[in-house]
Amino acid sequence: MFPNSILGCPPFTPSHQQHNNFFALSPTLYSHQQLVDAQFNFQNADLSRAVSLQQLTYGNVSPIQTSTSPLFRGRKRLSDEKNLPLDGKRQRFHSPHQEPTVVNQIVPLSGERRYSMPPLFHTHYIPDIVRSVPPFREIPFLEPREITLPEAKDKLSQQILELFETCQQQTSDLKKKELCRTQLQREIQLLFPQSRLFLVGSSLNGFGTRTSDGDLCLVVKEEPVNQKTEARHILTLVHKHFCTRLSGYIERPQLIRAKVPIVKFRDKVSCVEFDLNVNNIVGIRNTFLLRTYAYLENRVRPLVLVIKKWASHHEINDASRGTLSSYSLVLMVLHYLQTLPEPILPSLQKIYPESFSPAVQLHLVHQAPCNVPPYLSKNESNLGDLLLGFLKYYATEFDWNSQMISVREAKAIPRPDGIEWRNKYICVEEPFDGTNTARAVHEKQKFDMIKDQFLKSWHRLKNKRDLNSVLPLRAAILKR
Repeated sequence: MFPNSILGCPPFTPSHQQHNNFFALSPTLYSHQQLVDAQFNFQNADLSRAVSLQQLTYGNVSPIQTSTSPLFRGRKRLSDEKNLPLDGKRQRFHSPHQEPTVVNQIVPLSGERRYSMPPLFHTHYIPDIVRSVPPFREIPFLEPREITLPEAKDKLSQQILELFETCQQQTSDLKKKELCRTQLQREIQLLFPQSRLFLVGSSLNGFGTRTSDGDLCLVVKEEPVNQKTEARHILTLVHKHFCTRLSGYIERPQLIRAKVPIVKFRDKVSCVEFDLNVNNIVGIRNTFLLRTYAYLENRVRPLVLVIKKWASHHEINDASRGTLSSYSLVLMVLHYLQTLPEPILPSLQKIYPESFSPAVQLHLVHQAPCNVPPYLSKNESNLGDLLLGFLKYYATEFDWNSQMISVREAKAIPRPDGIEWRNKYICVEEPFDGTNTARAVHEKQKFDMIKDQFLKSWHRLKNKRDLNSVLPLRAAILKR
C-alpha cells in the first residue's frame, strides 16, 4: 500500500524494527546544528530530482492544464473549478517508479449498499521514498471486513443515508491526496532526510467528504517539539522550499504562526487544500482511534456526516470563528452514541488499552482498526431517531456548566479544575492528551448560538421528520 500509515504498514518483527523499520524515527532532538544542516540542504537541494515533470493520467482522463491558476481566492473554490474532472491528475515530480499507487476500494459508488473496512496493506508495494529510507518487506494482502449499511425504512433515515452516499469521500479523492503526500514527502526529505509525512484527519479517519481538506503531519521525531520555536523554524524552511522549488505545483503557500503553526497551501493539479503541521503526534493517534470507531458500527459514519453538514449549514462548525471544530463534533457524536441507555458504541480505550494507549509507538498505531472486531449493539434505533436524539441530548440533557464530554470514559464526567477547563463554555476531552478540543468557543455569544441551534433544530425536526427542515438537501449535496 502507500509508504506511510495511509492504510497501514507491516507489523515488523523486533529485529526488523531495529534495522529496517520504515516508521522508526530518530529519538534525538533536532539540534541547532541539524537545523543548520536542513538550511544547507534547502540551499543545495537537487533540482533535477525536485522539478522534473512527467505526465500521468488516471484511466482515460487527460491531465489538467496548470499553467495558470486565476481561480484560487482563499479557501473557497470558484464556480469554474467545479467543471474540472475529478480524477484528472498530473504527477508533479519525476519518480523512478512511475507506476502510481492505487488505493483499494475504501468507499463504494453511490449506488452500492455495502462498504468495507479499508484493507491494511496492498499485495504489491514499490517503495518510492528517497534519501535514507529503507524499503518495506513484502506483506500478504489482508481482506477487508465487509459491513452492510443500515436499512432505511422511514423518510428521515432514507434522507440521511442518501446524503451520506452522495457526499462521502470517494477512493479517487483519497488517491489524489495520497499522491500529493507521497511527492511532498520526497521533497521534504531533501531538507529533513529522516522525516515522515502522514496524512491525518478526516481524509483518513473515515469521516471525510468529497470536499474535505487534506491534513498533513510532518514528523521529525517522536518527542514533542517546541511549537513556538522549533516547529516554526522547520516550517519556515518547508515554506521557503515550497515557494522556490515547487511554485509551479503549490499555490500560495502561507506560513500561519498560530499556537500550533501550520503551512497552508493548495495543490494546483487536484485543487485540494492542505494544512501541514509539525509533530502533532496526537493527531496521528486520534486519526486511527476515530477510524476504528467509524467502521465499528454501520450507523456511525452516516450520522457523523449529516451532523457535520447540519453544523456547517448553521455556521457552528468553524473553530477559526469561535465555534466547534469538526473534530469536536465527531467526538460529541461518539459520546452521544456511548451514553445511550443501550449504547451503540463502547469505549475502545477501555476495552483495548494496549491498542489505544498514548504510549503505543507510531509505527504500530495503524494496526488497531483491523484488530478490533465489529461492535454488536442491542440498540436498533434508526438513523432518523439517532439524529433527533443527538439534537435533544445536547439541547436539553447535557449539563454544559459542570460536565465534560469524554469519549475515553464513554460518559459525561465532571469538569477538571485546571486552567484549561476553568470558565470554558464547552469542554470536550481529547482522548489522548486530555486537552479541550472545544477551547475555540470562548465567547458567550457563540456558545449561546450553538445551544440555540441544537434546540431549534430538535423542535423543527421532531415536528416535521424531514431533513430539509434543518438542512436543505439540495444545497448540502451541491457542496458535497
